[in-house]
Amino acid sequence: MIQQLSIKLLPAHASNHTYILQAAANELQVKPTDITGFNLLKRSIDARSRQVYFILTIQVFVNEPYTERQYLQFNYSPLPPNAPRVIIVGAGPAGLFAALRLIEAGIKPVILERGKDVRSRRRDLAALNKTGIVNPDSNYCFGEGGAGTYSDGKLYTRSNKRGDINRILNIFVHFGADEKIMIDAHPHIGTNKLPHIITAMREQIINCGGEVHFEQKVTDILIAGNTVTGVQTATGEVFSAPQVILATGHSARDIFALLHRKKILIEAKPFALGVRIEHPQEIIDSAQYHCDARGEYLPPASYSLVEQVEGRGVFSFCMCPGGIIAPASTDPGELVVNGWSPSKRNNPFANSGMVVTVDETDFAPFAKHGPLAAMYFQQQVERKAFQTGGGQFVAPAQRMTDFVQKKISATLPECSYLPGITSADLRQVLPASVHKRLGPALKAFGRKMKGYYTDQAVLVATESRTSSPVRIPRSNETLEHPQVAGLYPCAEGAGYAGGIVSAAMDGERIAAVIALKLKGA
Repeated sequence: MIQQLSIKLLPAHASNHTYILQAAANELQVKPTDITGFNLLKRSIDARSRQVYFILTIQVFVNEPYTERQYLQFNYSPLPPNAPRVIIVGAGPAGLFAALRLIEAGIKPVILERGKDVRSRRRDLAALNKTGIVNPDSNYCFGEGGAGTYSDGKLYTRSNKRGDINRILNIFVHFGADEKIMIDAHPHIGTNKLPHIITAMREQIINCGGEVHFEQKVTDILIAGNTVTGVQTATGEVFSAPQVILATGHSARDIFALLHRKKILIEAKPFALGVRIEHPQEIIDSAQYHCDARGEYLPPASYSLVEQVEGRGVFSFCMCPGGIIAPASTDPGELVVNGWSPSKRNNPFANSGMVVTVDETDFAPFAKHGPLAAMYFQQQVERKAFQTGGGQFVAPAQRMTDFVQKKISATLPECSYLPGITSADLRQVLPASVHKRLGPALKAFGRKMKGYYTDQAVLVATESRTSSPVRIPRSNETLEHPQVAGLYPCAEGAGYAGGIVSAAMDGERIAAVIALKLKGA
């Protein structure tokens, strides 16, 4: 008999083979010796009561030969010399996973990435953190692996209707990710480990005959009639192909401007904007695990909070237990913050975006920019944050309680943000529609989660790159732009994804559609 079941164990027992075996035997009402083996399928934490438990979903073999859990295998064969070409603009998760899917279909991907390879990006990130110098083409948003590479590597998504999440996770494992991402309810690779996996993907693409070009910023999309013929880059090079996947990410403002200049249809899109909030990790642990110290068997605690205030959602975003706040700006004079965690999540702070939805009424003053109105609204807030911080990417900040009480903080708590923070009135930085809702929401979160509302927490401005402020429309059937045949808007930058996994699934989906089209041609 092979049986799948869920068992509940204390944290100290959840990784112990003997305790798992005994719990399974009790549940199935068999002797432990009747169980020849088990596979751990899923693992989550139940912290709803005073006693925290791990919930394990396991596959149990009773009086049956045990078979170890098998993961998907992928065969990336060398491409034939005459393989058709597809251009992919952007080497983030959408671009990389699209390239791998094209290789499986015998199609040659040509990836053009404006930034540097994943290793070279580190020097530019160090310069941004230490000296306040931002490279507009190589930063936390741009470069090999995309924004997720150096901002945590969280793999959790609710987008199970957009594609095969299990397949995406299996591909990560194939390229070196820990198998625990197949098990954990909220899988996470970690900023320290993801670059090695991204490098392995790139090497596979090149070894199969694909191309990956760094520091090749696309400056024009070439069109004949109503059909794409290729792209031109800042170096003057022309890359020709009848299919172009546009996977540039949510911060490629120059691409949005290019499309608008060429009168290629784009649309302003609502997004969310706010701050990044940082607590001592021990406060979050105490609130979530109902104890003074979490001990050695529980991971750093996370949270997910949402509240409706005056008709708009206020919600936590990209929560990073044991994490660090980082400068995610892409241009001088604009201040954006984000968060990341190493694989062990062992830093003393927990941070999360805390954002408020914005809509057409917020960016109505920028209506003269047409479909770029939301982008210019976003940019204005980021510039105001930079100016308020005083330059060098020092961030304006305020204790949580002082923000709610409308007081400038006399002192600020220790903060993980390396360029530094300075005391400021964040109501002078954030739009009124945001700060008027953020204050009441923070008090409400304090009622929901003991200890959350505290003067030990600091708000750092501004968290503004939650999603793209522009949508690039596409056909539901062909996934092509409705005006330009062969142009495929993809993932976060086009408004069709929100994170590593959903972006990867969208890249695969477009690659599969292109493969079917070329096969039928």
